[in-house]
Amino acid sequence: MINVAVLGYGTIGSGAVEVIETNQAVLQKRTRHAVNVKYVLDLREFPGTSVEKKVIHDFAIIENDRDVQVVIETMGGLEPAFTFAKKALKAGKAYVTSNKELVAKHGAELIALAKENNTNFLFEASVGGGIPIIRPINECLTGDIILEISGILNGTTNYILSKMTYDGWTFEQALKDAQDKGYAERNPEADVEGHDPCRKIAILASLAVGQQVDFEDIYTEGITKITAEDIRYADALGCKIKLLGTYKMVDGEHFAMVAPKLVPNTRPLSGVSDAFNSISVVGNMLGESMFYGAGAGKLPTASAVIGDVVQAINSMNQNTGIIWNPEKLVLSSTDNFAQKVFIRMKDSVDKAKVAAAFGDVEEVKASGVEGEYAFVTGILKEKELKEKTKEFEEILGYIRLA
Repeated sequence: MINVAVLGYGTIGSGAVEVIETNQAVLQKRTRHAVNVKYVLDLREFPGTSVEKKVIHDFAIIENDRDVQVVIETMGGLEPAFTFAKKALKAGKAYVTSNKELVAKHGAELIALAKENNTNFLFEASVGGGIPIIRPINECLTGDIILEISGILNGTTNYILSKMTYDGWTFEQALKDAQDKGYAERNPEADVEGHDPCRKIAILASLAVGQQVDFEDIYTEGITKITAEDIRYADALGCKIKLLGTYKMVDGEHFAMVAPKLVPNTRPLSGVSDAFNSISVVGNMLGESMFYGAGAGKLPTASAVIGDVVQAINSMNQNTGIIWNPEKLVLSSTDNFAQKVFIRMKDSVDKAKVAAAFGDVEEVKASGVEGEYAFVTGILKEKELKEKTKEFEEILGYIRLA
């Protein structure tokens, strides 16, 4: 029998217990062991539930119990999760987490600590919820140089943008609906300002290059400035607006960014709607590979957690060798990142001045939008974009093209 302890009995933690209880026969077949939840660590009590008699409030009980081989952490936040992770790994226990903050900040350190203690630190559920992406990068794409990872990494913002696109809602209406449905927190800043996908693309970039990519170094922009007019222009351009987290290697330089992008309808990412996520990985040999599915939710995320538990059990006393060194990768300045840009200005702008600044541009007209002059530029570096847009008081906003 394999004993596991669950840290945090919230949405994901209770989902992990449910998966273990429901799929016990499958887990036993795939691990050749019965999997037993021995402890649930939480500040609360849960009378009337299956874990009622397993609830404890002191991590030391788990740390010192040699019969606990796997620790599942679904609490979120850096502390006490970081402290618990170090203690568990030093005690030789595998540590499975869905905690993106912990992985983005301390992933390299905890992977090294797991290796020192011949155990594993696993985190499939920290990026794509129920979408398998960590293991494919670590195991299936190891023969490729990863040139680009780009994707919809946050279900909340994708749901909001979908409602704005297909139902004609304002940002405020879509956000309230997302909150009512439980997709968005009462304080939605981590989602709508892009902090959540920023941490996720930092994790994926770190795995792609095998070095630490600090999320604090990634240019991050959310969706709070996206308007109904932007949605109409996107339709006119044959595009959808998506909040994308992107890592890209170009001529040996490494770039990372989180920002709304205009994604052409010809690309699969444009068709990903509601709270679903999708991630595109481009390898120098494979080309493009797509991963799609439920990016959040109780059981999809719990499913990914338990997938890691199975791997932990099947790799008992054997480190899986994830390559993520603590040496920091210095990202190239986004000033040098180049792409086409869609720009909106007041119609009163001097068109000759626009031509002098941006050269030949493609004018865009959208149904129902008046009093504006909108256009798509040629390929611009971010530095050029910043410099040129400062010249115009008439500017209403811009969105980069994917």
